Amino acid sequence: MTDLEVRTSGLFDSVARVWRNGRILLGATAAVAALLAGGGCTQTTLTAPQRSATEQLLLSTAADRAIASTNLALFNGKKVFVDGAYFDSYDNKYALGTIRDALSRSGALMVRNETNSDIIVEVRSGALSIDAADLLIGVPSAGVPVPLAGTISIPELAFYKSQKQFSLAKFALLAYETKGGKHIYSSGPMIGKAYNHYYRFIGFIAYTSTDIPAKHRSTVLK
Repeated sequence: MTDLEVRTSGLFDSVARVWRNGRILLGATAAVAALLAGGGCTQTTLTAPQRSATEQLLLSTAADRAIASTNLALFNGKKVFVDGAYFDSYDNKYALGTIRDALSRSGALMVRNETNSDIIVEVRSGALSIDAADLLIGVPSAGVPVPLAGTISIPELAFYKSQKQFSLAKFALLAYETKGGKHIYSSGPMIGKAYNHYYRFIGFIAYTSTDIPAKHRSTVLK
């Protein structure tokens, strides 16, 4: 075989290998594209409620503690209607339900209509909310504009970070006779509190301190 024939044969072999490799690469690319296209049809949706479980637990715990401090034995055996017309706050239904529960456990006979009651208990709210205090020692997250690339988000770098939440509940009860309106009872201020403190050190060491009862906590507080 001449040198020309050898070179020609080698050229044909190279072309054949390129063709075979190209077909393999094309097939692999098509498979990946099909896989991505198929995967793109599946989407997992995560809910994002407007209020966190921690916030709701703080408020409900403070409400529970405000009611628990009051002796309601006076209402034992009496038909009681709870009037919430003067109660306006976050989680008002839970707070009113807690007051109804406390009255019932004290022996009151709960009625749904004031005309069937012996006593009307008016409930009012002075506070049912949360104060917060945050501290960061480090670099906060920020957006940095980059020419021709838009804005790049820089993550937070925290050497020390604390997020403290304090809830306060202040309620009061006024009770009077359904017929005649004679004053029977005034509770005065009923106070309940709760807190949740979150700490982070050196960016990844996290610790939570809270007085929300363990049996009431969600997994995010553990």
